[in-house]
Amino acid sequence: MDWNLQQISKLLEVVFENAHEPMVVTDRDGKILLMNRSYREFLNVQDVIGKPVTDVIENTRMHIVGQAGVAEIADIQQIKGQKMIAHRIPIMDEGKVIAVLGTVLFQDVQELTALAAMVDQLKDELTYYKKELRRRMGATYHFDQIVGYSQKLLELKKFAQKVATSDSTVLITGESGTGKELFAHAIHAQSKRKMGPFIRVNCAAIPDSLLESELFGYEEGAFTGAVRRGKKGKFELANHGTILLDEIGDMPLPLQAKLLRVLQEKEVERVGAVRTTPIDVRVIASTNLDLPQRIKEGKFRADLYYRLNVVTLSIPPLRERLEDVPELVSNLLKQLSESTGVTVKVIDEDVWPVLRGYSWPGNVRELRNVLERALHLVEDDVLRKEHIWLPASDEVVPVAAALPSGRELRPLKQLVEETEREAILLAMQQAGGNKLEAAKLLQISKSSFYEKWEKYQQKK
Repeated sequence: MDWNLQQISKLLEVVFENAHEPMVVTDRDGKILLMNRSYREFLNVQDVIGKPVTDVIENTRMHIVGQAGVAEIADIQQIKGQKMIAHRIPIMDEGKVIAVLGTVLFQDVQELTALAAMVDQLKDELTYYKKELRRRMGATYHFDQIVGYSQKLLELKKFAQKVATSDSTVLITGESGTGKELFAHAIHAQSKRKMGPFIRVNCAAIPDSLLESELFGYEEGAFTGAVRRGKKGKFELANHGTILLDEIGDMPLPLQAKLLRVLQEKEVERVGAVRTTPIDVRVIASTNLDLPQRIKEGKFRADLYYRLNVVTLSIPPLRERLEDVPELVSNLLKQLSESTGVTVKVIDEDVWPVLRGYSWPGNVRELRNVLERALHLVEDDVLRKEHIWLPASDEVVPVAAALPSGRELRPLKQLVEETEREAILLAMQQAGGNKLEAAKLLQISKSSFYEKWEKYQQKK
C-alpha cells in the first residue's frame, strides 16, 4: 500500500490521540495546539485547543521552555496533588522554536519508585546469577589465597602472576596435594580470560571409553545412548576461557594424539562429526607424574609434552618450605572452623616441632586432613601436641620406645596385614576417598589397590 501525505497525517493524528502517555503540544508562547485523550482524561478537561497552557495544566513550564529553547527532562511536576515525572522538549526548525512537546512518563512518582525498586531487585538477581555462574564455571581461588612466605613460594607466585597475563600454555608439576589446582585457578582469575569459563577435567577420573566424548563432545546418533542434538565437550564449554587438564600424565595414548591436534589447529572434532569447530581456549595441564620418564616408558607422547611444556611451574613440596607451616595452619584452621564448628584460639608451642618434624608426603592436603582430625579432639579451644596424629612410619624412634616391655608378640603375617590395612585407610583419607589417588600415594597399581581395599573392607 502506498501512503499519501493526507493518510500519513491522519495516521499521526490517530497515534498521538491514542498514545498511552499523556501528551500535549503548545506553540512557543504556550498556547495549546494538541492534547491527547490520555492527558484530557487525567486533567478532566475537554475543549482546550487554543487556550493558554497555564490555564489548563497546573505548575506547567511549557511556555518557559518555548521561550528558552532548552529541554527539561524527567522534571518533577505536581498536578492535582500528585507528583509526576514530565519531559518538555522544544521542537526546532532552522534554529528557532516552533512548538513544545510535553509528555508525562509517570502520573505518580510512586510508579517511578516501584519501577526503581523492581530494577534494583533485577540488578540484585543478575548479580547473584553472575556470581553463581562464576562459582560454577569460573575460578574459585586467587593468588592472595595461596598461603606462604617462603622464598620458593614467593618466587613461584611472582612468576605465575607474570605468566597469567599471557595466553601461553602452562604445565604445572608437583606432588599430590601441593596445590597445583590452586595455581591453575589463580592464573585464570588474573588473566584477560577471567570473565570466561574455567573448566576442569580430571583425565584420571574419567573412564578411557568416555574421555574422548567428555573432552571433545559428540554429535547426535554418534553412539547408542547419545543425547539428542549431541553434546558439547569440555573444550567447547571452555571457549573464550581456560581449560585445566588435571592428571594429564594418565591420558590414554590415542587421545593424546587428538589433543595434540586440538592444540595445534585450535579446533575440535566431535565424535561422529563431519566438520570441526574452531575454539579459543587457553590450556593449563597439571600432573604429579614424571612426564619425561613416562615418555621413556612409551606412555606419553614426546610431541605432546613439548607442546604443553611452553611454561612450566614446579610446585615445591611442603617439606621444602616448612617455614610456611605456621601460616598454612592458621589459614586452614579458619577454613575448618566453618565446616567443623570447632574454633582454636590457642596453639600450644609443643605442636610446632611435631608439625615441622614430619615430611608431609601428602603435602598441604595431608596437613589439612591432620588438622581436621585434630579439631575433633579439641575440647577447650587449645590445640595440643596430643591432638596431632601422624603416621608412626615417618618418625624416627628408638627401638626401646618402639617395643615397650610387655608387648605381645604376634604372628608376622597378622602384623603385616594390620600395617597394610592401616596404610590403605590412611591413603584413602589423604586422597579424600579417591581410590586412584590413594593407589598413587602408595605407589601400587590400581588393580592391587582395589584388591586390597575389598579384602580389608570385608574384614570390618
